[in-house]
Amino acid sequence: MMTHLELFSRLAVALSVGLLIGLERGHFERTEPKTIARRITGMRTFGLIGLLGALCALLANEIHALFLGISFFAFAALMTAFHVLASGEDHDYGITTIIASLITFALGALAMIGFMNVAAAAAVVMTTLLGMKPLLHRIELKLQDIELEATLKLLLISIVILPVFPNEGYGPWKAFNPYTIWWMVVLIASISYVGYFGTKIIGAKKGLLLTGLFGGLASSTAITVNFSRSGRKSGRLIPLFSAGILVAAGLMYPRVLIVAAIVSLPVALKMVIPLVAMASVCFLSAAWLSRVDVPTVVDREQTLRNPFEMKVALQLAGLLAAIMFLAHGLQQWLGDVGLFLLAALSGISDVDAINLTLAGMASNEQTTVAIAANAIIVAAITNTIAKGVLAAVIGGKKFCLYVSTTLLLTVVVGVATALSL
Repeated sequence: MMTHLELFSRLAVALSVGLLIGLERGHFERTEPKTIARRITGMRTFGLIGLLGALCALLANEIHALFLGISFFAFAALMTAFHVLASGEDHDYGITTIIASLITFALGALAMIGFMNVAAAAAVVMTTLLGMKPLLHRIELKLQDIELEATLKLLLISIVILPVFPNEGYGPWKAFNPYTIWWMVVLIASISYVGYFGTKIIGAKKGLLLTGLFGGLASSTAITVNFSRSGRKSGRLIPLFSAGILVAAGLMYPRVLIVAAIVSLPVALKMVIPLVAMASVCFLSAAWLSRVDVPTVVDREQTLRNPFEMKVALQLAGLLAAIMFLAHGLQQWLGDVGLFLLAALSGISDVDAINLTLAGMASNEQTTVAIAANAIIVAAITNTIAKGVLAAVIGGKKFCLYVSTTLLLTVVVGVATALSL
């Protein structure tokens, strides 16, 4: 049995929910002509709708639970009839406000039943969503087919496919865990997805540094190749292209830390000092090179052309499976030396796969935290050397001076700090 205080508290929440939603609806419709349809927008009307839902729920508790369902059906029928009448006058067939009124009734009832926090939170989310109409419409207009397809594919592999895989080891040494392999694919694909849209939304407007930053979130090697090729004959822009490469390269180290921390926090903590030191060298050099005052516009096509490709995801899954197998096999045959050899070789092309594999092995106590951390650092160093070679070969002498020299210094700092621990 509710006390009077509980009763009035729930009524207050129901009223507040209606007033909040009515505030947004009234604000949105304030400049529209006063037609029949506009008469249900505003704080008073929606506040009363919230109270109506609460009172119907209260009466249903006293009379019969079916009363609430009948009340909602009657209110929905009333609002539908009102919408038909109003649309005949102003030929506006949008039903957003009608749906909002039905949800307000339901939230008022929900608050009276006792789920006040849920009702309040849902009202805030709903009001925010309603208020974002201009932004959402702009996104719909600017969203390309390939980007919508990529979004749906990412949701498919993460929400639909991932839960299907069994979370247990198969094959020799139980090295193949389908769930772990696909979860890693989802993780890396998500990082690439965020990097793509960060580049598109912010990078093209803010210049090479932000493009390098967000592009590096997806692939610092891709940024190195693209910027070296694009900036080879750019003259005074070479320092800025070089700075963009170093920002992307520097971002790789905190990305390695974050990915490792998700899988095994002790491994990430073991690598903090060397990787932060290496990132600092890249960022400081990028800051020095970016002092050149040359306006530039960066085409987003220079970075990533697709936020997510299923073929790439499947290739990554195969690579992860192979590295998992080799990691366990080399550890059995060569001991810890085998892990370091694998890390050095795989780091030439990709750090994420070996990072996830070794962090996972440490998490499952298949190797020590120290061995996993040091091997991942070896992979990061190898990848840094590879990017330095790419910049020199593709970009020429200036990129060798600006980028390769910095990355060589980065490697020296990384090795020195790792050995000092």
